[in-house]
Amino acid sequence: MADSDSGEKTEEPTAKKLTDARKKGQIARSKDLGTFFVLVGSACAMLLMGKALANSMANMMSHMFSLSREEAMDVNALFKVINDGVYQIIPPLLWIFFIVMLAAFIGNTLLGGMSFSGDAMMPKASKLSPMAGFKRMFGVQAAVELIKSVLKFFVVFIVAFLLLSGLFEEILGLSRETIPANFEHAITMLQWMFLVLALSIGIIVVIDAPYQVWNHNRQLKMTKQEIKDEHKGTEGSPEIKGRIRRTQYEMSQRRMMQDVPESDVVITNPTHFSIALKYDAAAGGAPVLSAKGVDEMALHIRTIAKEHQIEIIQSPALARSLYYTAEVGDDIPEELFAAVAQVLAFIFQLNEHKKGKAKKPTPVAKELPIPDDFRY
Repeated sequence: MADSDSGEKTEEPTAKKLTDARKKGQIARSKDLGTFFVLVGSACAMLLMGKALANSMANMMSHMFSLSREEAMDVNALFKVINDGVYQIIPPLLWIFFIVMLAAFIGNTLLGGMSFSGDAMMPKASKLSPMAGFKRMFGVQAAVELIKSVLKFFVVFIVAFLLLSGLFEEILGLSRETIPANFEHAITMLQWMFLVLALSIGIIVVIDAPYQVWNHNRQLKMTKQEIKDEHKGTEGSPEIKGRIRRTQYEMSQRRMMQDVPESDVVITNPTHFSIALKYDAAAGGAPVLSAKGVDEMALHIRTIAKEHQIEIIQSPALARSLYYTAEVGDDIPEELFAAVAQVLAFIFQLNEHKKGKAKKPTPVAKELPIPDDFRY
């Protein structure tokens, strides 16, 4: 079987496939990356604001346990004490929540970016299928998650063991310190241990994040036939595109033929080329090429010109030059102004002669001033 007919997904996903997957909520995500940022953010928040939070709580507790008789017996005074204590705790708590939320946002959008998908939130029958559930439980992805969980356990266990071993003497020394210095020392140690343990998860993240990107790309890979079908679906099949091009060509030809009766002159080869020109003397500007054609189309242009009594001038060199250097609806090139001017001057004088207002003009010269670069 040829490669193009095989069902193997060997081709990289197209931009459309990636866009469609993103709309469905299928993007590369690493849960461990989000967890890592949340844990590290929490540890950093506690290091930055932990002391302020502890002091606020200590002041509140100290005040609560040393209430005067008036404060204890007066409900309003008691609530004022509580409110004062809560207002002291709120600022450091808000900063901690802000840091953790910022870390969670960065961790969950760093890989794959932001994505809002209504399709991902829609209920799916496949999620309720027992067979699909068993496949998820015992599939490759489940095995990978199990391996990651085991690795995380061993990494955290080893790092915690090393931390406790290295700080063992310092931990024992806490009992010899005085209160409250030993409490402050213990909390500081716990904060730094928490940060180191959180950072240890980075070992898993360094492996998991590239794996998730690779796995996401692998799941979106396409067969060669799928790429062909997508190409046909987005740009149309060659047959349809061919019919569209033919239809567009026919429509343009019809429009062009409709402009021939409005032309002032038709310049011919005399048999192979026909060029229709129109010049609006009142508006000024350059003459416009209103129609052009070769062979059968050239004959059709000449036929319409004769039916509408439009003068036909034979000038092979000028006809070829205009055909190859100007498109329908364009102004003629500046380099051909002199040659076309002689033709138009003859046509206008001839029209005046037919009205009896001028003598018969001299025929157009056989050799017109056409630059060498414009001779074909």
